[in-house]
Amino acid sequence: TTMDYSTNDSKPTSEKKVVAVVGGGLVGALNACYFAKRGFQVEVFESREDIRQAKIVKGRSINLALSHRGRQALKQVGMEDTIVSKGIPMHSRMVHSLNGTQSPIPYGKKGQYILSVDRANLNKELLSAAETYPNTKLNFAHKLLDWSTETGAMTFVRAEGAKEEIQADLIVGCDGAFSAIRKQFLRQSRFNYSQTYIPHGYLELTMPPINGEFAMKPNYLHIWPRNTFMMIALPNLDKTFTCTLFMPFEEFEKVTTGDQVIKFFQKYFPDAIPLIGAEALKRDYFHLPAQAMVSVKCSPYHLGDKCVLMGDAAHAVVPFYGQGMNAGFEDCLVFNEIMDQLNEDFSAVLPEYTRVRVPDDHAIADLAMYNYVEMRAHVNSKWFLFRKYVDNFLHIIMPRTIIPLYTMVTFTRTRYHKAVKRWHWQDKVINQGLLFCAAVSVAGGSYLLVRYPPNMPNIPMEKLWPRLQALKSPF
Repeated sequence: TTMDYSTNDSKPTSEKKVVAVVGGGLVGALNACYFAKRGFQVEVFESREDIRQAKIVKGRSINLALSHRGRQALKQVGMEDTIVSKGIPMHSRMVHSLNGTQSPIPYGKKGQYILSVDRANLNKELLSAAETYPNTKLNFAHKLLDWSTETGAMTFVRAEGAKEEIQADLIVGCDGAFSAIRKQFLRQSRFNYSQTYIPHGYLELTMPPINGEFAMKPNYLHIWPRNTFMMIALPNLDKTFTCTLFMPFEEFEKVTTGDQVIKFFQKYFPDAIPLIGAEALKRDYFHLPAQAMVSVKCSPYHLGDKCVLMGDAAHAVVPFYGQGMNAGFEDCLVFNEIMDQLNEDFSAVLPEYTRVRVPDDHAIADLAMYNYVEMRAHVNSKWFLFRKYVDNFLHIIMPRTIIPLYTMVTFTRTRYHKAVKRWHWQDKVINQGLLFCAAVSVAGGSYLLVRYPPNMPNIPMEKLWPRLQALKSPF
């Protein structure tokens, strides 16, 4: 069957234009709300069944970190309060060392926090919000086979195998890291694309409540950094924690039996065993294989005035900065702002969206890769912790001049690439400042020693040397 949803171009009114949103995940569902709010005829196509009716929701990770950018995007469509009320605030990271001690590292200033939100619930809420608009239709079990860059005609295959051809004025590809919409972009000249798999995989485990209460302090993102690998845990509304183990695939492959799992945890995460439960650990560890993580970069994000990519379809990032969803939601917000500036003229809006957004999304993809090392290795280093305190202290006394990178990324809408530029500048200034302070201290100390020499007993050199040797620190 052929359905022509598109309008006759002779009608200048945007009210009748049809926008096809391909992908009904987080970014697709939010985008549907944005376009519907503007009065477009919105058709959402999702390859899976409606997750609101599904018995088991298949998909990615269980919970996500929602921060300022994502909240601002939700706020524009009146969804912020609903989502925030179902999230759990996390004010600090709680670092679990090998000997069982726990030390918090705050995310920002007092009162600043990120939210642990349930992915499936967020997706359901956004789909229901999109459905409240009379000009929106959700089409489930519609898998995109192909689309034409010339005509914008899309071919979908239905669950029962029937094919359906659909026309739209604008196609918005929100169909994830392995986007079917993006396949057409790959056939175009001067389209840049790269994907990188990291050597780490991830595995999710559940930490149940103990006597109806959270097994650990709930308002923290718990982290067990172990240099080459790490585990994190985020709180859920049902008083469980979702623990995610990040580890090189070759390490996962070494653990093949239940007893080896327990041995492995005894060695690296001993405090987690009683909390997850030894039997549950043996069972759940093999429940699903470790999942891969991919980083995708491409440009441009648009094709003529017909098609645009958003969310993971444009920039899948590794999950170590907690910005994947936030960046995807901010895409919707940025596109919306450009639509206001350029009067909903797709031929002007799309190239401008690419110009504005590509440098920012590339920057967050790079930052997520950087944080991948920081979270599992640097969190253990004294210098890293010292620098965190220095940065935070300077931010308190000079809030406008020194802003920690994490604060810029998580608690402001500073453009990602500008945050990175500023961070490099600040880093240089602070390191030079610390070097200068050290040099002044040494010079000052030397001057005082020369000016006011202490009364040293007269000890011959050959006797002094063994004494100095004995003073050598054992560390």
